[in-house]
Amino acid sequence: MTKLKGMTWSHPRGYDPMVACSKQWQEKTGVEISWEKRSLQDFETFPVEELAAQYDLIVIDHPHVGQITRENCLLPLDDAAHADELAAIAAGTVGRSYPSYNWQGRQWAFPLDAATQVQAYRPDQLSAPVKDLSEFVMLAKEGRAILPMRPPHSLMTFITLAAHLGTPCSVQGPDFIAKADGEAVLDRIERLVAGMDVSCYEMDPIAVLDVMGKPGSPYVASPFIYGYVNYSFEGFRQARIAFADMPVIDGRAPNGSALGGTGIAVSARTQAPEEAKAFARWIAGGPVQAGIYANGNGQPGHADAWVSDAVNAPALDFYRNTRATLKGAYVRPRHDGYMAFQSDASEMISDGLRSGERHTVLIDRLNRRFAQSFEA
Repeated sequence: MTKLKGMTWSHPRGYDPMVACSKQWQEKTGVEISWEKRSLQDFETFPVEELAAQYDLIVIDHPHVGQITRENCLLPLDDAAHADELAAIAAGTVGRSYPSYNWQGRQWAFPLDAATQVQAYRPDQLSAPVKDLSEFVMLAKEGRAILPMRPPHSLMTFITLAAHLGTPCSVQGPDFIAKADGEAVLDRIERLVAGMDVSCYEMDPIAVLDVMGKPGSPYVASPFIYGYVNYSFEGFRQARIAFADMPVIDGRAPNGSALGGTGIAVSARTQAPEEAKAFARWIAGGPVQAGIYANGNGQPGHADAWVSDAVNAPALDFYRNTRATLKGAYVRPRHDGYMAFQSDASEMISDGLRSGERHTVLIDRLNRRFAQSFEA
């Protein structure tokens, strides 16, 4: 019997559906897949090359594709023999999830899970989601809003606001963003976090949602946070959290959110490449995504799930209420060197805002570091 090992990330959304789907896959094919998990922080920063040496299947983030292409640690998945299956997966993408894993003309992963920065709110405390970002500034001043600012999420919010304002960060350099545009984005973030507890700088989305899900939580909303459908389920936390499109500025469309989500990739070191790729195609397909994957605590990446009444009903219409933001999401840089820049730039933004560093100086530092990220 073929046995495969997989690595995913440590949250019910990342782990539970992989276990549920793998059990059904074993019953269907006889191929056994065991899954291990790593923290969200590890998922965002750990070298894929090291994981590929140990695992057959790896759940990755799309900005890794430039790095993994140089390292030759993953197998391309665009096999001509399975063109029809690939076309169906691509046709089912929501927004740019599928092409975000395409690099140098090859497909390195299939979208498994779709997410972007949206807003989270307590429907038992707010009658409707917040429409305009200025309203969030007021909520923050009242101590009722919180924003995850732990790296890399400080940079994700910077990227979101830059794109939303019509001045998206560059994906090819030399500058990450024009100085005046970058300063305007930092001004927006500074006004937003000025009224928040400083603990926000130590919080990632999971930490924020866990606090919001407590019955006595002072926080009723978060403006820019990666959606986690589990928190909308009855009983996942003591209080349910609803998700909606990102708040906008001056009536703009909900565009520019920094695309997240995950994809399933196959290690170039696997001893069973065809079996691993077959599982990747199967789990990324519409029937599985809208069925066992969604039912197993997953947050599907396929449109069949996003339009499904059965998938939306238990999740307070999570998918319908955030789809416009996902369709308008911004794809981060993906070149080899970006991941190290993301880590450093996030720290720069968080530390700079906390210390009161002049925005013009901070933007200069970001731009210098971005230029360096392209150097061999």
